[in-house]
Amino acid sequence: MTTPAPRLEEITPANIDAALAIRVRPDQEHAVAPVVKSLAEAYVHPGVAWPRLIVDGDRPVGFLMACLGIDWYGDGSDIRSGLWRLNIAAGEQGRGYGRFAVESVAAELRRRGTKKFYVTWHPGPNGPEGFYLGLGFRPDGENSGGQTVGVWELD
Repeated sequence: MTTPAPRLEEITPANIDAALAIRVRPDQEHAVAPVVKSLAEAYVHPGVAWPRLIVDGDRPVGFLMACLGIDWYGDGSDIRSGLWRLNIAAGEQGRGYGRFAVESVAAELRRRGTKKFYVTWHPGPNGPEGFYLGLGFRPDGENSGGQTVGVWELD
């Protein structure tokens, strides 16, 4: 018998409580907004925000939110897509769910014809910089709200 692979689920009335229950480790809380804030932002950015629950079997293990075509500077000069939020539950970290989430967003961006995949992260201890660099993101020299901007050239 094979173990089911993790999957992404749209946020629905049936799983919203599971999504809201996702919590990162306490030492990571400074680096990522809670799911409730992400879902509020998704509500006010319809068509741009792409929130998903990460599920393994019947276990919710994380939450991600991609941005699909966000107006980076607010003036129409630079439209970007990428990973807006990634919250892997404290007890589920180190099991490949973060990599699965990033690869799932990359697949969606490729499907949409996107060539560059953006992400931002808080630099410093307990931050995700090593994780993103290990996946192939490279800082592009920008800073957004105190966060490093990274980009991955999709093929």
